[in-house]
Amino acid sequence: MARLSAHKLANRRVTGVQYAALPWRLHGQTLQILLITSRRTHRWIIPKGWPMDKCKPAVTAAREAAEEAGVYGEMAKRPVGHFSYQKLLRDGIEMPCRVEVFPLKVTRERSDWDEMDARQRRWFGVREAAAAVIEPQLKLVIRRFAARVAAEKRRKPPAV
Repeated sequence: MARLSAHKLANRRVTGVQYAALPWRLHGQTLQILLITSRRTHRWIIPKGWPMDKCKPAVTAAREAAEEAGVYGEMAKRPVGHFSYQKLLRDGIEMPCRVEVFPLKVTRERSDWDEMDARQRRWFGVREAAAAVIEPQLKLVIRRFAARVAAEKRRKPPAV
């Protein structure tokens, strides 16, 4: 995405689009969500990034999960929801961003990954994950996703 000058941002409402992974796993019967820390503020977030040329949104989200959290798995092709936040750009300008969130069922977790020196990662229960993130819409995405997983578990017959 091209950098926007402060003048252009001040004179029109520009919204960036990012794609994010919502890494999850079942630990026994308990749904867990993987959160990472942001590089600058160290707050809890999910892996996300800007669109990549010739990459579908879900592929971009999977790449961000690998780079930022060192996790791989089964990526949903469709988003489970979205949230908005103010992206602080390097020049100090804030830009409104809409983030499309794709669930990633984690099947592999690397012990070393690209951004391991810049970020922490941690598995949370659903309530703890929703409490740890600050974006109200992301809290809602996490809760709704958890409800969907719970409903799917109830529909499936137990394995014999």
